[in-house]
Amino acid sequence: MARGAVIFDLDGVIVSTDDCHYRAWKRLADEEGIYFDREINHRLRGVSRMESLSIVLERANRPYTAEERQMLAERKNAYYRELIAELTPEDILPGIKPLLERLKEHGIKIAIGSSSKNTPLILERIGLANYFDAVADGNAITNSKPDPEVFLLAAKKLGVPPAHCVVIEDADAGVEAALKAGMRVIGVGTAAGNPRATWTVASVADLSWEKLVKCFPDV
Repeated sequence: MARGAVIFDLDGVIVSTDDCHYRAWKRLADEEGIYFDREINHRLRGVSRMESLSIVLERANRPYTAEERQMLAERKNAYYRELIAELTPEDILPGIKPLLERLKEHGIKIAIGSSSKNTPLILERIGLANYFDAVADGNAITNSKPDPEVFLLAAKKLGVPPAHCVVIEDADAGVEAALKAGMRVIGVGTAAGNPRATWTVASVADLSWEKLVKCFPDV
């Protein structure tokens, strides 16, 4: 197999923190008297914290200053960090550990490409802090997905050309980011319905090794 690389999104691919995000945003919205439900929460997938806050505040009955918005974002993140601190290795999604092991066996580099600034804490809690060859996350980028910056940074850290990288993503914004980066992308979960993804599967557990091999352009 070609010595390429696989870049994993974190939330929804390696581990599911959707409910943690929802509960944190719901708590904040309730405190501010803003209507919030799971349908609105779905719109927040794959976008940055401040962009998510703007969506949440669409239903606010008053404008919020830039300073207030920053304070709200920090409050939400504090609530979220309380919730993800309860994560354990048991929360790793099905199929991930066997896939990571097989990639390592075949000399395929692996990286995380996530817009989340909580990536280090999440990886630590699930026992994968030192597992990846590179981590590119919200702490090191200026632009969130669908901008390709995070994936291009991951490829640079790995020393692998973007054309030799395959991204595994569960959000439409991530699919767009990967394509803009010149990478092939496997859409899983929500992104399994994205027609622009190079390949789609219902979940990582359904991703066969044979199918993954075919994702690399020079195999």
